[in-house]
Amino acid sequence: MLLGTLLVLFLLGGTGPASAHAALRATDPEDGSVLKSAPRDITLTFTESVGLLEDSFRVLDPDGRRLRTGEPEHARGGAETARVTLPAKLAEGTYTVAWRVVSADSHPVSGAFTFSVGKPSLTTATVDTGPTEDPATKSLYNIARYLAYLAVALLIGTATFMAVCRPPDAPVLHRLLKAGWWTLLGATLALLVLRAPYESGEGPLGALSADSVTRTLTGRPGEVLLARLALLLVAALYLLRLARLRKPFGWAGAALAVGLAVTWAAGEHASAGIQVPVAMTSSALHLLATAVWLGGLTALLVTLYRARLTPAAVTRFSRVAFVSVTVLVVTGVYQSWRGLGSWDALTGTTYGRLLTLKLAAVALLLGAAALSRRWTARLATVDAETAETAETVVEAEAAVREKVPVGGPSLPEGPEAAPEPSAAEPPAEPSAPVEAGSEQRSALRRSVLTEVAVGAAVLAVTTLLTSTLPGRAVAEAAAGTPAVVGASVTNVPFDVGTPGGHGKVQVTIDPGRVGDNSIEALVYGPDGGVSVVPELRISFTLPAKDIGPVDAELTDKGGYWGNSFLNLPIAGKWEMKVTVRTTEVDQVSETRTVVIR
Repeated sequence: MLLGTLLVLFLLGGTGPASAHAALRATDPEDGSVLKSAPRDITLTFTESVGLLEDSFRVLDPDGRRLRTGEPEHARGGAETARVTLPAKLAEGTYTVAWRVVSADSHPVSGAFTFSVGKPSLTTATVDTGPTEDPATKSLYNIARYLAYLAVALLIGTATFMAVCRPPDAPVLHRLLKAGWWTLLGATLALLVLRAPYESGEGPLGALSADSVTRTLTGRPGEVLLARLALLLVAALYLLRLARLRKPFGWAGAALAVGLAVTWAAGEHASAGIQVPVAMTSSALHLLATAVWLGGLTALLVTLYRARLTPAAVTRFSRVAFVSVTVLVVTGVYQSWRGLGSWDALTGTTYGRLLTLKLAAVALLLGAAALSRRWTARLATVDAETAETAETVVEAEAAVREKVPVGGPSLPEGPEAAPEPSAAEPPAEPSAPVEAGSEQRSALRRSVLTEVAVGAAVLAVTTLLTSTLPGRAVAEAAAGTPAVVGASVTNVPFDVGTPGGHGKVQVTIDPGRVGDNSIEALVYGPDGGVSVVPELRISFTLPAKDIGPVDAELTDKGGYWGNSFLNLPIAGKWEMKVTVRTTEVDQVSETRTVVIR
């Protein structure tokens, strides 16, 4: 019952903080609007405060040439806005606006939209809207973030384990502390170097320019990383002093751990959105609990393989881990309420689906933890029984010594004094002693190893969660976007060349805009009624951007074919290829153009 309750709560919880990226709420001019006269400026409104870059706006004329605009700035509405001034005279036609800003939670967001002056252009040139996300920079940055999560967990968790359990093999754990410290130092330096190209969408070499260094060191995310580096230097001096004096970790170490956790809270989702003070406190506690649990498990695993750890020490860590799980549940529920906003977002957004994926990993993690607690209890029982048996043996030996004279018992004389051993019964060789509780220790090692492996997977999903737009931001952005009446409906005739093998496929894409769409396809036969076919496939290609084919991954819904999660990332004219198979050997493919706004 307790396990089920924890699973439900963890369904609403995330290891990383979960608040909101900035999402575009409105544009002025509106996307797709046709204006009688040219606007003087462009204003974007977001769901939270944003930081501006030198290249936050790229405005392209109907011929695809970039316009010279003013410096990006915040409008009078506040830090949730971004504005740029346009040239005095704009020619008639359709203009493309590509934008890129940095949300208050340190993650860059970008997009594009169009507006027309006078009337839309008859033909729209293929334009370069600028960098969106360099894959190499994004991958390296996310790897560094993941290593930072692992390292801080190893550093704080190992220190806590040493302070609580006082294991006998301290040198091994000191090496773990060093590994965690050096990894966190390297990951933080990598994040600091890659910060500027990550924000601008450039390649990794973009970090070499002087402007990139200046922008990083003067921005809030860069300042947070510098604070983390300073805390790491202080932590190094503290660890060296304790190792030299052979003292346990004290309140100074706890303060350093809290300081490191705050650097995550100040540089990630918790620093933006609603209830920022509460969210940052919750985020710091969440990270500390994660580190104590998962990092402590790693230290426990190493100690179980390298030294004899008493069941009492394992039991003490088990109690600490239980407290950590309790903190994780409480803070996770709050943070997920803050990030999801509604139950619908759990299945209707990428963030919610990632959170659901994490549920499976957390379920396995809690199962392994329950198994570890069971083996810990058995090991403690065996140890207590062994100690009781040893005490009984000692008491028996003492009683025998009391009954035997000081000089020892007299031995009989003569041939019967020392009987010779029989040749048929050779003396038995002494057997190797079996350590009490060895089976329980082996089982405990295996269960703890499982916990550590699954914990690493949970941190990997966390890294994805902290860079994904949460459901609350999606809902807020949708609430500020004008509703689109109707959806994209396309009729695709087909004929496989056999009697009765013709008809049409009616494809509906809703809402027919960039991002997640639902797609439904109905097959009509020659009589105009709904027809059942063995297979229907639809794919999308955007030749102008060399994107695709994107498989719609249709499934038979019983009367129609559909998929609720078709993602088309860029606006434009997509080629939709429809393949209909009417029999085991007859099929035909037709292509139509659909416009994604």
